[in-house]
Amino acid sequence: MKILVINGPNLNMLGNRDDSIYGTKDYATLVDMVQKKGEELGLNVKLFQSNHEGELIDFIQNNANGSDGIIINPGALTHYSIALRDALSDSKLKIVEVHISNIHAREQFRHISVIAPISEGQIAGLGFNGFSYALEYFKDLTTGKN
Repeated sequence: MKILVINGPNLNMLGNRDDSIYGTKDYATLVDMVQKKGEELGLNVKLFQSNHEGELIDFIQNNANGSDGIIINPGALTHYSIALRDALSDSKLKIVEVHISNIHAREQFRHISVIAPISEGQIAGLGFNGFSYALEYFKDLTTGKN
């Protein structure tokens, strides 16, 4: 099973951002954790991060064929990017939306996700563990646990 793990704007700055919201671990640590968890679960994980909406869309369009699912932390694009939502929807893949922080406990404008309605589920506020849980969800799909 091939899973695309996509991170949007500012995720590359983990470790330099407000640690009361995002913790102290950096993006390289997240990448390493996701790769190791994917290997542990027997999943083929392809990671991508960009600060540019068009690059995220291009990545989805260029990699959806032959993939089985998407785990995405769209960053701020969560709240307004209809173009990203359309690319995700057009992929026809199962999507799990992940956020390191609890977007529902933050500013009001962060409570709305244009991605959630097309996702299998949303994991928010569990830090890097949210990515592990999303990977486990896709692994469970292969074993019939979901």
